[in-house]
Amino acid sequence: MLTVHHLGVSQSERIVWLCEELGIDYVLKRYDRVPPGRGPAPPDYKSLHPLGTAPIITDGDVVLPESGAIMEYIIGKYGAGRLAVGPEASNFADYLFWFHFANASMLPSQTGAPREGVEESPRAQFMRARSDRAWALVEARLGASAYFAGDEFSAADIIMGFALTTMRVFAPRDLSPYPNILAYLKVIGARPAYQRAMEKGDPQLTPLLS
Repeated sequence: MLTVHHLGVSQSERIVWLCEELGIDYVLKRYDRVPPGRGPAPPDYKSLHPLGTAPIITDGDVVLPESGAIMEYIIGKYGAGRLAVGPEASNFADYLFWFHFANASMLPSQTGAPREGVEESPRAQFMRARSDRAWALVEARLGASAYFAGDEFSAADIIMGFALTTMRVFAPRDLSPYPNILAYLKVIGARPAYQRAMEKGDPQLTPLLS
């Protein structure tokens, strides 16, 4: 049986959301941070895999970390390819770009950027500019397209969603300069599968949709 090991307030919310969108059978096992909130994963979570990071799934003898790998695994094995975009589609490259941009560029740009009001070193200035470029790119995309891969919701939206919402627990960002992102988050927040996922995975957290 597919088991999603969900660390509270973490990237593993993506996997819960994916399973809910696909409507597949899975077991959800929740773990609280120690201390709750922004603390590290508890020892029993870290023991699941040498990386000790979220997300992690188990499926029989399979123990798999990494958001992108897990999402491709679930879509391929349990989702019959649903929510992915195939190479025959005209928006295949768009799907691939945003699916990988989430973890390769968007999240690193946020974790490295200094908080507002903090004196910035040359490296901090570089990281802030990188973060600003990433947000500007997302804003432009969502002004030109309903969803990241095009006209239809896809796994690219799920993997990007965390970067625009819950990641702001750790890297606050005022979204008032980004009207396209705010409009998009209203659409995402209205999805029943997203609402179920957040209620199951992080019932104590009010989704950061504004």
